[in-house]
Amino acid sequence: MAKSTTASTDTSSSNVTVEDLSSQLEILKKDIAALTNSLGDYGKTKSQEVTRQAKDAVNDATTAGRVRALEAQASAEEFIRTQPATALGIAAGVGFLVGIVTARR
Repeated sequence: MAKSTTASTDTSSSNVTVEDLSSQLEILKKDIAALTNSLGDYGKTKSQEVTRQAKDAVNDATTAGRVRALEAQASAEEFIRTQPATALGIAAGVGFLVGIVTARR
């Protein structure tokens, strides 16, 4: 004995109207726009943070460079005071070398 089975589908729960799809698409568009704005704000915040860190690093390096330059200047002045003849000889030698290099051009 063969039974015939018919597949009954409930069409009332699976019918989606155009208005439903349209409202869901609008919600999706708003969510995507909000997400895009959030990502943009995050990017701006990170950019500002990295810029601030870079400026701080440059300021630190500049300060350290100035300190080292002042130390080198003090060291050179001390060397000139303690050994003026040697300093004069070094200056003359450097001047002579610079003269040779610039005269060849």
